[in-house]
Amino acid sequence: MEGFLLMLSVAACYTISSLSDKYAVSKAGFNGNEFTFIMCGSMSIMLCFTLPFQEILFTLTWQSFAAVLLIALCKILEFQMSALVLKQLSAFELKAWLGITLFASYFTDIFYGEEISILSLICISTTVVGLVLISRSGKRVIDYKKIIIPFILYLLAKYGYGLIIKAFTPYASPTMQLLPALIIVTIVMLFKVNPAQVVKKNKSGLLKVILARIPNTIGMLLENVVIGISLVSYSFIQPMILVSLFFISLIRRENSSKLNLIGSIICVIGVVLFQIFK
Repeated sequence: MEGFLLMLSVAACYTISSLSDKYAVSKAGFNGNEFTFIMCGSMSIMLCFTLPFQEILFTLTWQSFAAVLLIALCKILEFQMSALVLKQLSAFELKAWLGITLFASYFTDIFYGEEISILSLICISTTVVGLVLISRSGKRVIDYKKIIIPFILYLLAKYGYGLIIKAFTPYASPTMQLLPALIIVTIVMLFKVNPAQVVKKNKSGLLKVILARIPNTIGMLLENVVIGISLVSYSFIQPMILVSLFFISLIRRENSSKLNLIGSIICVIGVVLFQIFK
């Protein structure tokens, strides 16, 4: 039950930041490099303020440094590729496709000692069916050929982040893997963007994106705790965000197709049953 409540908290935080991410690239006009710089720079500062309240571990081993570099790579790919993919997909559709990582995460957990459960596989399959229905519910024609490579890299980055955090936690605590990685990405982006121009480009948009990093940072900290529990629980966060976005669209009285409604209901059933039977 505690793990499920953590997942709900992460989903709530990421739902807020997901809406901001779409705004950043579609309305505020920030490109991939600018988006990455804003995300990593602001979250680095916010994470620093949380350090006194966390258990810090960083061993002087090659594993710790490898973890930081790999997390940096994952974050660069995640932010850069999402900026490209979100030009074709909505935040809603992107979260739907992330269901692909559910199976990869489940079998990774088995590698770490979890027992195979037919009921869990059925729940995961049910959730994925719901996600596929949601991804096919959009009225727009999406040219996947234009985004297939960044799309695959984005999926690998999301799955890889959880795997790296879990694998290297004995050598460096999750925050001490994440914080140096974000700082590295921020420094790299300084060679690609001009901070003064970013501020000039859209001051109000920049402020909104930075403020959205507050729940984003909280979500990342809680997400790392969920990863420590199980990778498949980490992957289930994305469908939960998707369901949250769906209910937000209902509250806003936005038009929703039957496929979207059916897919969202199936997702809820899959997530809830997985928590019951796992």
